Amino acid sequence: MYYLFRQKMLLYPVFSTTDIMKQFPDFDRKNLVNWQKKGYIKKIRNNYYCLTENTIDEQFLNFTANKIYSPSYISLETALSYYTIIPEGVFTINSVSSIRTNRFNTPIGTFNYQHLKSSLFFGYQLIPFNKLFYKIAELEKTILDYLYLHPTIDNSEDFNHLRWNKEALKKIDLNLFSQYQSLFNSRALDKRVSYFIIFLNA
Repeated sequence: MYYLFRQKMLLYPVFSTTDIMKQFPDFDRKNLVNWQKKGYIKKIRNNYYCLTENTIDEQFLNFTANKIYSPSYISLETALSYYTIIPEGVFTINSVSSIRTNRFNTPIGTFNYQHLKSSLFFGYQLIPFNKLFYKIAELEKTILDYLYLHPTIDNSEDFNHLRWNKEALKKIDLNLFSQYQSLFNSRALDKRVSYFIIFLNA
């Protein structure tokens, strides 16, 4: 039974019990307990699993973040690291979601989700992964998400403490950045953006 299960589930880097039932309508969930004990599969969170043989790398973790809490997309510190805006790797996988703020400590990593209202759920790109894809914020949206969700930024000097890479920030499309900014319709964000522009041009 596991051989057939494995062949089907290789199509899914991370699979849910719903995915399993689509492939095996009469599936006995006791198999999941037994296969965990044998080390064949790993439980990530309730109703989400992966094959133990999978390589746990950056792309796998990003895909997992999208899969286990949806709708969501990678943003904030994780996306800043992806775009080399911040120098260090990020051990927590950070996302935004149009559902409530949440956090999952799992055997493969910690997944953090900050709430963003549905009208702001845009500005992400699709990254191919194992014939599927995951969503990550575009550079411009990453910066805006970060500024929007960090109200403690109240002057341009605060960016020096963040150690953001100005060379990498030169890749920002300022026209797109401005378009996205207007969609937030937030005076507080506009103020933080003005500090960001001062930092960028300093």
